[in-house]
Amino acid sequence: MKYLIHPIVVGTKEFDKGMMTYQYDYGTPFTIPIYTWYLEGEDGGANILVDTGELHPIQSESRAAAIGGPIYTFEEGLKRFDLRPEDIDIVIHTHLHNDHCENDYKCSKASFYIHEKELETIANPHPLDFRYLEDFIFEIRDGGQIIPLKGDQEIVPGIKVIHTPAHTSGGMSVVVDTPSGKAVITGFCCLLENFFPPKEITAMEMEVIPPGTHVNTYEAYDILCRVKEEADIIIPLHEPKFAARKTIG
Repeated sequence: MKYLIHPIVVGTKEFDKGMMTYQYDYGTPFTIPIYTWYLEGEDGGANILVDTGELHPIQSESRAAAIGGPIYTFEEGLKRFDLRPEDIDIVIHTHLHNDHCENDYKCSKASFYIHEKELETIANPHPLDFRYLEDFIFEIRDGGQIIPLKGDQEIVPGIKVIHTPAHTSGGMSVVVDTPSGKAVITGFCCLLENFFPPKEITAMEMEVIPPGTHVNTYEAYDILCRVKEEADIIIPLHEPKFAARKTIG
């Protein structure tokens, strides 16, 4: 099965670019898009999302201009594809930082694939990792909708997850077979620049830039190198380039 990937912007953040690019571009104001990714099978099948984004996105002209594309509520974004939250069959989570799961409860009929380490962390987060908020998964947990993952696994034909703990301990990258090749939606928060650094980085013999927020810098570097080598299409979680794109693949 081949899939088309539809990026839907359901939020933004304004912060220091160094949150994305470790040891590079600190002090540079930057706006990132927050996505839910709709995976549409060429022959139909299940309605699948990767992450669900922000509950109350700021929809302003300045934010839209900063990322180069429109910002939707979760419902508005799905409606573009004639979908409602209750139509979603599967949600695959890259990780459980709040901006990736705030609309989970709306997908009342979906199964949620989440790495078990993310479930452990959100129940007892380290003080440094304030981005976890268990409130956003209470409904899906109590409803028995969560399918815990231990590692790499096929979700449906043409879609699999690989454990990539670069940004969080349970980070899962989503590998999607598309008509244009193997696409990887990264399980860690970064930009295309992390994979294709400027000359001042490559001149120091570094192939990639680890995410600004990471579990282990060396391991994160190696994970990015592996994803870069294996993917035909790299889709970083917060790359603004995709904000104006209707389809990838």
